Formats: sequence, C-alpha cells, structure tokens
Amino acid sequence: QVQLVESGGGSVQAGGSLRLNCTASGNTGRMNFMGYFRQAPGKEREAVAALYIGDSTPYYAASVKGRFTISLDNAKTTLYLQMNSLQPEDTAMYYCAIGRTWGARWSESRQYDYWGQGTQVTISS
Repeated sequence: QVQLVESGGGSVQAGGSLRLNCTASGNTGRMNFMGYFRQAPGKEREAVAALYIGDSTPYYAASVKGRFTISLDNAKTTLYLQMNSLQPEDTAMYYCAIGRTWGARWSESRQYDYWGQGTQVTISS
C-alpha cells in the first residue's frame, strides 16, 4: 500500500503563483512515476505534469509547459508542483498520483495505482 498526502493549493488572482506538495509513504519501491492530474467541474480528468522518479525527468502537458515546474526532493518522497502565471482555466481539483509506467504513457491516469485526496486550486480573473 502507498499513501499520498497532498498540501498546498488555494485561491489566487490570475498571474499569481501556488505550490502543491505531495508526500508519499508506504511501499513505493516499485513505483517509478509521480505526477499531478486535475479535474475541473464538468470536465474529464487531465494530466498536468509527471516525473520519472529514477532521474527526475519531467513531463508536461502543453497547456502548462513553461508555467509549471515539477520536482522531487532528494529523499524522493515529496513531489512539488510550482505553478506560476496561473490563469482562470487552471482552476480545478488537483490530484497527486503514483504508479509504474513509462514515458510514452505518463499522461494516462490508468497507469497510476494510488491517488491523493485532491487539493483545490481556484484562480480568479
């Protein structure tokens, strides 16, 4: 079993910044990807960014590339998502996830086995 505890998020105005944190515990040994997905009301869950735990190679959705930065602490237990230049369309519930997959499938939610409880991000115009 793996547990993911999320923190961060909140409400800011457009152009502002937020940072999401996700700490993993438990049997994470066979997992090799951690990432964030988001879901806005009435929309499907979409991939935001992920990171290959082995060498911290990042992957980004086109909509956030250049604005968001995903990173992992040295202990490889806490994932960070630094979100800059936030826009109202970034408003969503953000979920941390961990799983075992490979680069070509990083954005497929079904590749992730465990999920955090979610944290709300609200951007006002």
